[in-house]
Amino acid sequence: MVSTLEVEALPANNRSPNASTNPDEQIVSYDINLPYKPQSSLEQEQARLRTEYPGYLPQFDDIWFDKLPEFEYQDPALRADKQKPNLLTQGVTFRHITPKMGTVLFGIKLKELSDAGKDELALLIAERKIVAFREQKEFLQAGPQFQQEFMSYFGKPNYQPVTGSVKGYPGFHIIHRDGNQAEIKKFFQHKMTSTLWHQDVSYELQPPGYIMLGILACPDVGGDTVFADTAEAYNRLSPIFQDMINGLKAAHTSEKMIGFARVNGGLVRKDPVTSIHPLVRVHPVTGERSIFLNAEFVTGIVGLKDQESDMLLKFLTDHICMGHDFQARVQWEKDSVVMMDGRNTLHTATVDYDSTVQARHIFRLASMTEKPIPVGGEGDSVRRPNGYKISGHPSREHQTNGDLSNGHTSNGHMFKGHTSNGHTSNGPS
Repeated sequence: MVSTLEVEALPANNRSPNASTNPDEQIVSYDINLPYKPQSSLEQEQARLRTEYPGYLPQFDDIWFDKLPEFEYQDPALRADKQKPNLLTQGVTFRHITPKMGTVLFGIKLKELSDAGKDELALLIAERKIVAFREQKEFLQAGPQFQQEFMSYFGKPNYQPVTGSVKGYPGFHIIHRDGNQAEIKKFFQHKMTSTLWHQDVSYELQPPGYIMLGILACPDVGGDTVFADTAEAYNRLSPIFQDMINGLKAAHTSEKMIGFARVNGGLVRKDPVTSIHPLVRVHPVTGERSIFLNAEFVTGIVGLKDQESDMLLKFLTDHICMGHDFQARVQWEKDSVVMMDGRNTLHTATVDYDSTVQARHIFRLASMTEKPIPVGGEGDSVRRPNGYKISGHPSREHQTNGDLSNGHTSNGHMFKGHTSNGHTSNGPS
């Protein structure tokens, strides 16, 4: 449960009194993947009947969060054994989603992972950017208290300012779409795509570095999430262009999201937050440089005129969104858990499924980490040790624990990977 030192109860008046009640004025959802206010009693009852996890249906508790002050942070990945003996134990196998980004692990029980194993998991996430786990029903049934404590190991919890959460646990961000085809139809009358490339809550002073998605229900086909590797996107730029953007800063703000919730009568739990972050940030574990911007929360480049800022942001956003050779499409499977690095990825959901047939029900927990490190700033000297790179190969038939780059452990042993039971290199599908 959230501490009373962190929030204070508010009367149910933090919905805007000026919210529109005319449905014709509420024509476009801010993010079609999310509900921004409670469903009707009938809709809630229908959702309860259709879900295996009724305790994870979105709740809108009237609580208030003040702006989070700066805090000290030590990344658990910096404590990890790079051979990962506590994570990649005997019998654990894996598949890479792409050669450079994304790995699916088999044979791990997150519910039983030790602290040393969590350190090594943090390191693997820093290296591979996306790590997916199959068959995690025990973890998903362990309850919100256990899950929040698990993620608190990786950083300070982020509390959701506008959308639904688990009752009493505002760190949960609930993604639940069930039977909202009319809303989706109205959305596409005004929008050409459902994609919204973003980092989660990048407007915070210390944005999330480690993020978990728990898959409670999903369509058999569709509703995938696409990830982009913003470190590789940076690497593709010319040295001259890199030098030009290395020292720039961008404004990230939640004003648009908070404004949408207020205008549409949704619950608001926090005033808008605006932070200035480096446009190119340095990863504290790997030393990689990555482009740090997104299409949801960034409003401009500090010091540039409007036209200059707009042009640069459009160029970089288009570069990332159209770079399919440094993206990974993750197909969801029920009872899976996915963890990602929020510092060097962008992601977007895709709405291409019929929510009247199957619901898409996911929880997100986000752990806030360090202030983004600028190029040349303190922490920019961190570099991966020699022999540390783990590029991997998605078509390798034999995979193993230890260094994921070549299918061999340090003692030369090899374990057979999952190749005979339908597992492919296309993610957790």
